[in-house]
Amino acid sequence: MSASPFSEPIVAIATASGRGAIGIVRLSGRDLGALATAVCGRDLAPRHATLVTFCDRAGAPIDRGLAIHFPAPHSYTGEDVLELQAHGGPVVMQLLLARCIEAAAEVGQGAGLRLPGLRLARPGEFTERAFLNDKLDLAQAEAVADLIDASTEAAARSAARSLDGAFSREIGRLAEAIVELRLLVEATLDFPEEEIEFLERAGARARLAVARAQVDAVLATARQGALLNEGMRVVLAGQPNVGKSSLLNALAGAELAIVTDIPGTTRDKVGETIQIEGVPVHVTDTAGLREAGDAVEAIGVARSWSAIGDADAVVFLRDLTRIGEPAYDAGEARIVERLRGAVAPDRVVEVFNKADAAPPARAEAHGADAIVVSARTGAGLERLRAVLLARAGWQAAGEGVFHARARHVDALRRAAAHLEAAEAHAAAGDRALELVAEELRAAHDALGEITGRFTADDLLGAIFGRFCIGK
Repeated sequence: MSASPFSEPIVAIATASGRGAIGIVRLSGRDLGALATAVCGRDLAPRHATLVTFCDRAGAPIDRGLAIHFPAPHSYTGEDVLELQAHGGPVVMQLLLARCIEAAAEVGQGAGLRLPGLRLARPGEFTERAFLNDKLDLAQAEAVADLIDASTEAAARSAARSLDGAFSREIGRLAEAIVELRLLVEATLDFPEEEIEFLERAGARARLAVARAQVDAVLATARQGALLNEGMRVVLAGQPNVGKSSLLNALAGAELAIVTDIPGTTRDKVGETIQIEGVPVHVTDTAGLREAGDAVEAIGVARSWSAIGDADAVVFLRDLTRIGEPAYDAGEARIVERLRGAVAPDRVVEVFNKADAAPPARAEAHGADAIVVSARTGAGLERLRAVLLARAGWQAAGEGVFHARARHVDALRRAAAHLEAAEAHAAAGDRALELVAEELRAAHDALGEITGRFTADDLLGAIFGRFCIGK
């Protein structure tokens, strides 16, 4: 029988590639004390930084740095962990990494044992071991990657709250409430001769309503966290020369896209991530939507429509200075017709641009609720930002938001749906208690997926495979 992959000690460079002041080589496994002595040339006091000279097999110095040994179970992974901190040059890191692998083989041979060899860690394997050794639950483990990848201050703060366990504690409280309900239902099913009226005893129906309301509240907060984590995708669309590239530059506060008076200047998608109230907004400028004049422009227009179909919100930009021109209006009509088949109406945000160059009456003709902007002067951009956040469902929840992912939101939605079904069955009385019990079990399982209590191995592989190596 082959050994479990988690019985093998692992090693990786834990700092980013390239040059830096400090680089870290991290190891995790069982009983790394002898290996630590071999690499460092001396015994290490647990959890103390020790200044040592790292030498190669022949005794020649590689570098001088700090070594820290964290004996199990008091470590990040729950196993023995050894961290070697040296100067952060790529060559130094590779030499130190090679020395660790070489020393592991020497330790095994010297002990006369066939020990599993030290191998390079897979992406996310240190955190995966922390999860499997009950140092972190799955939501906390995902928060590690989200904290590293956070693109805004608000996203980083919410990820830190999830890593600290805020989200997991909320899920734990929900699970406990559902477990209590399951106990009541299943006890009644096991002892029907007691003739205990389940729905009246201990206010079970009221408890069920409270549990559902609590799930709905956590779901609302999780949606905010998922938005902070993943952001929203916004596509700027419209005819050539309506100001899409200028609007991208204005929103980003930088000259990202080339702006000219020549229609068709933008031939391909240009993207930038900005933040609005801490929410990442991935804005894509697209080629102007019209009948293409050449093969290159045709490819750009096709990519524009593909991006429109994938967007969370489409800013349909219109040129106030050209409205009323027959050719322009005909182009607008064609775009509107195709948009109807490409995206849901609530995902389209109609915006009138070039307010600085058009007569005021032309903007007023579209009503007080019309979103009128000037990409050139910045007028109206704050309102556009607010509308985009509203379309995304952002409610400015502030410091109470914890980081969440789409899978967390999906699990909470399923839990809420099962509790709703349980309420419906409970209203039918004792004759439907078996169905109530089944819906409660399904709701409990859905919550368990969030923290990893009920999680398939293939999902774990997909989650940790997106981590960086060394974490």
